[in-house]
Amino acid sequence: MPSKHPLPDFVGHLVVNGRFLLLDLLGAGSYGKVYRAVDTASLKHTDVKCMYRYMQGSRRDVLQQREFSAHSKVSGYPNIIAFHEVFYDRLYLYVVLDLCLGGDLYSAVCESRLLLNNDALLKSIFIKLIDALQYCHEQGVFHCDLKPENAVCSKGCTEVFIADFGLATTFEVCEHSECSSGSYRSSECINEGRKSPTYSARQSDVWALGIVLVNMLSNRFPWKAAKTSDVLFNAFLRDSAFFQKNFPFSSGAIDILLRIFVIRPGERITLPELREAILRLDTFFLSREDLCHAPKLVREFASWRHPDCDSPSNLQEQLDSTPPASNRPPVNLHIPDGDLSNAHQKFRPRGLGRIILGRLLGF
Repeated sequence: MPSKHPLPDFVGHLVVNGRFLLLDLLGAGSYGKVYRAVDTASLKHTDVKCMYRYMQGSRRDVLQQREFSAHSKVSGYPNIIAFHEVFYDRLYLYVVLDLCLGGDLYSAVCESRLLLNNDALLKSIFIKLIDALQYCHEQGVFHCDLKPENAVCSKGCTEVFIADFGLATTFEVCEHSECSSGSYRSSECINEGRKSPTYSARQSDVWALGIVLVNMLSNRFPWKAAKTSDVLFNAFLRDSAFFQKNFPFSSGAIDILLRIFVIRPGERITLPELREAILRLDTFFLSREDLCHAPKLVREFASWRHPDCDSPSNLQEQLDSTPPASNRPPVNLHIPDGDLSNAHQKFRPRGLGRIILGRLLGF
C-alpha cells in the first residue's frame, strides 16, 4: 500500500516508453504524485499523475477505475481539470491531465493570500466552483471530496478547476464508508448515532462547498467535525448567532452559510439557489463600521484581513476610536468551554492565529 511504500521520485524520468519527461513535482497525496511534464512527441507541457498499479479486480483497482470513469464523464467542462488518457506499465499508471501552474486553491487562500479582501475575485472563483459542481451533478457524478486541495488554479487565481475525483461516485445514495475528508464531511455523512445507513452524495457536496467557502473567507474551519461531541459544532447548533460571534462575515454571507449548513439534507440550499444568492451578495465581509459593534474576537480576527495595519492592535485601536453609528449594545461573545483542538494543520492564520488560539477553532 502507498502508506507503507511511498511512490519514488520521478523527476527527470522518462515514462510511458519515453513519451513523457517528468520535470518537477507539483503536488502529492496519499495515492499519487502530480508532475509537470513535457510530451516529447509534441513538446506540449502537461500534468502527469503517477500512481501505483494494483492487481486487477482488487479494491484499489476498482476505486481507480471508478475515479477515471467519473473524471472522464465530466472532463469537458471549462472549470474541471481536463482528463486525457491513462497509461500503464508493470508497476505504475500515469494519468495525463491539463497543465495547471497556479497551484491549488489551498495555496491561494493560505499562502499567496490572493483572495484576501477581494470580494470580486472571491465571488468569481466560488461561482465557478458552483457551476463546475452543478455540471458534475447533471452528469450523474458526485465528487465526495471537495476541499481547497482538490481545486487547482490558474496563475493569479483568475480561474479555478475541480480536480482529484478519487472518491467520486455515480451513486447519489452512498454508504458512510465513502465519506469525504475530515472537516468537510456533512453531519449526515458522519451519521452520529447511526440514524441512517446511507446519505445523499449530492447534498453532502453542497455542505462541503460551504466549508470551502468558510475556508476561502477566513482561512479556517468553523468546526472540527459536524457532530454534537465537537464543541464548536455543538455551539453552532445551539446558537443561531454562532457565525456573528466568531467570524467577520457580512449578514448576507452568514445567511447563505445558514442555508448551507442545514441539518436536514432535504431542506438544504440547492446549487442553483446558492449561485443566485452569491450573485446577489454585495460583500462577504463586515464593514469597518460594523466591526465596531462586533465581539472582540471578531475584531481581532478581522485585523488579520487588513494588511495595511501594522499589527492587530493597531486595527483594534482604529476600530475602538471610530464613533459608533448607533447606540446598539455590543454583542457578547459566548463560546462554550472545552477542548478546542486543531481541526486541520494546514489551515493556519498568520500572526493573529496565536492571539485567538484556544478561543476559536484555529488552524
